[in-house]
Amino acid sequence: MAFDLLMEEKNVSRAAERMFVTQSAMSHTLQRLRQQLEDPLLVKTPAGMKPTDRALSLVNPVKAVLRDVKRLIRAPEEFDPSQSRRRFVIAATDYMDLLVLPPLVERIALAAPGIDLHVKRTESPFPEADLEHNDIDVVLGFDAVLKPPAYLSKTKLFDDRMACVVGRQHSLGKSGRLTLEEYVSCKHMLISRTGTRVGLIDEWLAERGLTRRIALIVPHFLSAPFIVAKTDMILSLPERIANDFVDLAPLKILPIPIELPAYDLVMVWHPLHDPDPAHRWLRDQITGICGELGPLSGPLIRRQKP
Repeated sequence: MAFDLLMEEKNVSRAAERMFVTQSAMSHTLQRLRQQLEDPLLVKTPAGMKPTDRALSLVNPVKAVLRDVKRLIRAPEEFDPSQSRRRFVIAATDYMDLLVLPPLVERIALAAPGIDLHVKRTESPFPEADLEHNDIDVVLGFDAVLKPPAYLSKTKLFDDRMACVVGRQHSLGKSGRLTLEEYVSCKHMLISRTGTRVGLIDEWLAERGLTRRIALIVPHFLSAPFIVAKTDMILSLPERIANDFVDLAPLKILPIPIELPAYDLVMVWHPLHDPDPAHRWLRDQITGICGELGPLSGPLIRRQKP
């Protein structure tokens, strides 16, 4: 800044005034600049101090740098979603797509019709580099599966717990209960994005010397309710999705006979975005929608399609 003021004023005293320093301090600053740049920069003439060619060549580049610095340190501009043309990228599992995306898109279409969304599938390992390089704005998913690094910003959106769904005419669960022996003896359908056959349920069973037969693996939720409704398979999945499945196909929900904790669904983002008003607005929309889902309470609701 001292160089810029000296070039504008071509006078040490006036430059010192504008920088709120003494004339002596500004003279010392000019001397340091001369030493660093190996050029006199300002030369006394009968008409006053004149900049050298070297100094003149630096004026515009220095002003450009100062503009960039001012842009970085100034207070963030207010964000008007109704006028924004921002594009946000969200990484999410198809579970989060089913629960969060429809109401999110509806809300954004009403409040911010110029904003675009791009939803990507979450990848393994956690997409840390994509967050750092601004290729992804937020990641949504199960905390226990994502395992995000501790330095990233994270908030809990809601929780969920495991349940089972079977066809409405399935012989299992007529009493509204399912024993562990019945559960293990069934043919199971598994939803696995990566194709792996081992998950938290299988680890729990293995600790007790038990295994289950996985007769079918699919990579997403889309076909699952219709397959289960037409077969004798059983599907273990989060309760919130199970309740949606009952509205799509003739299914019934049963409590899973396994002691598993509730799972936290979280939103993760890079802390560099914390002060960004547009990014904060997006996070507020997501947390608001998830808050409307409500908490899990009481025993599992055993719904079935009428």
